[in-house]
Amino acid sequence: MRWSSISSLVAALALATKSCQAQNSTYHNPVLPGWHSDPSCTQANGTFFCATSTFIAFPGIPIYASKDLVNWKLISHAWNRESQLPGISWNTWGQQDGMYAPTLRHHDNEFYLICEYLGQSDGTIGVVFKTADPFDDAGWSDPVIFRPEKIDPDLFWDEDGKVYTATQGIILQELDLKTGELSQPPISLWNGTGGVWPEGPHIYKKDGWYWLLIAEGGTATDHAITIARARNIKGPYEAYENNPILTNRGTDEYFQTVGHGDLFQDAEGNWWGMCLATRSGPAFEIFPMGREASLFPVTWKEGEWPVLEPIRGNMSGWALPEPNRDVPGDGPFNSDPDAYDFTGEGVEIPKHFVYWRVPREDSISITPEGLQIVPSRNNLTGIPESDTDGVLSGRQGLAFVGRRQTDTLFTFSVDVSFAPTTAGHEAGITVFLTQLNHIDLGVVLPEQQEEGNGMQLAFRMRSIGTLPSPEPTIVEVPKDWLEAPIRLEIQAAVPTEYTLSAMPASNPDSRIVIGKASAALGVVAHFTRWRYDGDAQYISATESIPSK
Repeated sequence: MRWSSISSLVAALALATKSCQAQNSTYHNPVLPGWHSDPSCTQANGTFFCATSTFIAFPGIPIYASKDLVNWKLISHAWNRESQLPGISWNTWGQQDGMYAPTLRHHDNEFYLICEYLGQSDGTIGVVFKTADPFDDAGWSDPVIFRPEKIDPDLFWDEDGKVYTATQGIILQELDLKTGELSQPPISLWNGTGGVWPEGPHIYKKDGWYWLLIAEGGTATDHAITIARARNIKGPYEAYENNPILTNRGTDEYFQTVGHGDLFQDAEGNWWGMCLATRSGPAFEIFPMGREASLFPVTWKEGEWPVLEPIRGNMSGWALPEPNRDVPGDGPFNSDPDAYDFTGEGVEIPKHFVYWRVPREDSISITPEGLQIVPSRNNLTGIPESDTDGVLSGRQGLAFVGRRQTDTLFTFSVDVSFAPTTAGHEAGITVFLTQLNHIDLGVVLPEQQEEGNGMQLAFRMRSIGTLPSPEPTIVEVPKDWLEAPIRLEIQAAVPTEYTLSAMPASNPDSRIVIGKASAALGVVAHFTRWRYDGDAQYISATESIPSK
């Protein structure tokens, strides 16, 4: 995948199978709602596993598991500790650099995750992680490093034992999984059907053919999946005369940007695929959840080209495995709500919470007072253009923790206790796309005040990089709210707009609406109550279904 926006995160911050072809099943897309671009999936022993891109967010490359292809549980992250790639995160300032386009495969009882990290001064870094236990973060190895010329690496074991990686272009190289050595020169396989950016390749061996599935057309509304095949892995490759085999370009469908997919089989031998798509409609203007992962059935008869079912909100295909949430691991299911009270013993930061780069040590932790966030010197935006010390740009970790927006309509709220003593100190919540695009609601000591006993806390709402970008809204905090936690809330009651509100935690009926914004995009703060409740998913421009 090329440069394209991520999706919104809602966050707290402090600033300083059974097969039955006779009867198809129905389900709704996306099966992995929220920002889950470039999905790659495999099946092992009746359980499905998928990985997606994370760019600059940390921990990187979530691994989801499912028994039924609909309920997906976060079980681990392949990149989950700073020691796996020391210093890499803090040396990244580009907002859409980082971990791109993983491929997840199961081979000889081990899982392999190949990916590439973009944005380093010495070039792209290829990584291969592996584990025998994908349900445990600690099981993922330190990476084998390789140095690719292009992005979007595939991983393929041929029958003779050789291991190959194909990348954007589309080029092929042998890869030594112990040393990271790549064969030279790269072999050109196929340049697609003429669309820009042929990338995201995956190779499969079936019926004596090597099948090459790629994305092309860019990651906007011309995105598509095309396919070619050859008798030899090195080619020549024959393109399918009915390409593209999957796309929504040139249509008025609600799901757009369909592309960058992967194919896999269930335990009964039926073929499925997962790809990215954006719920934007053809206008492609408002899509706060970015690129999400959608499931499609595949009919692939012996020796014939595969037939991929078009991506829609309502889907029908092979009989799904029976509903089953009996999946190991301590992470949440992606579509479940949040209900966390960060007090008491044994409370940990939930596995699906994310940071913007690796956080500074001890900057975000659980204490007896709640989820503690120590302010950083920079605000969420930072100064990436004039980075002088690696701190003001936010490169050494923003004082930020969030979760993906996974519902079209939702309500997110936190209770915050915050007692700043210096003008400009702020804590609050945000709808966050990148450091250059976010909508914030904070409790702040306005900088224009003089320090002293007369300083008055205020609510400040501001939009960075959104259209329109109004002047900040300042509303004084009522004095009788100051003795207890304040509840801050973000609500999406309609798909195109966020409402940001504040209220005393002890009396939610005293809500003050601070403002609304378009969905188009020293001291410590303690957050004791964190709630995220999904209300509805839109499956077309006019149809919605209740969230699970």
